[in-house]
Amino acid sequence: MRPIDGHALGAPGFAAKLRTPFAVLGIRVSGSALTGVEYLPLSERAMAPTNTLAARVCRQIERFLDDPMFRFTLPLAPAGTAFRRRVWDALQAIPVGESRTYGEIARQLGSAPRAIGGACGANPIALIIPCHRVVGSQGSLGGFMGVTEGNPIDIKRWLLTHEGYRFGR
Repeated sequence: MRPIDGHALGAPGFAAKLRTPFAVLGIRVSGSALTGVEYLPLSERAMAPTNTLAARVCRQIERFLDDPMFRFTLPLAPAGTAFRRRVWDALQAIPVGESRTYGEIARQLGSAPRAIGGACGANPIALIIPCHRVVGSQGSLGGFMGVTEGNPIDIKRWLLTHEGYRFGR
C-alpha cells in the first residue's frame, strides 16, 4: 500500500481513479489482471476507466461500497515474494466483518507478527486484498499504510465499520 500523505504516491499509469468516501482509489491493471489499488488523497481528481478491466474494477468497488458483503471476483496479479503472496492469500480468507491479529496470521503461516505487518504494508492491491482486516493484539487497530495514527487509520476504521466489524469485542 502506498502512503496517502504524498510521500510515495504512485507513478503514472493509473487505468482509473475512483472517488470513494475515504480516498480516491488509483487503479492499476496489466494485461488481464488487476495489479494495484492505491489510496490517494481526496484532493486527487477522479479519472474515468481507460479500459474494460479498469471499468470492471470500479464497478465492483462501487458494489462493495453499496454492500459490504459483496465478494470481489477480479483477476489479481499482485507483485511480491512468495512469502508476501502467502500472507495476501491468508488475508483474502478473512471473512467480512471479522479480523485477525498479526500474531494469529503469523502462527497460521509459521512466521513472525512483524513479518506479517511488513507484508500487509507492502500489499499492492489495497481494499481487494483486505489488509484492513488485520488488527493489533488486545483490540488495537494496529498500523495501516505504515502509520499508526492519522488519516490512514481513519480509512481503516471506516472500512472495518462499513463491513460490520465490532470494535472492542
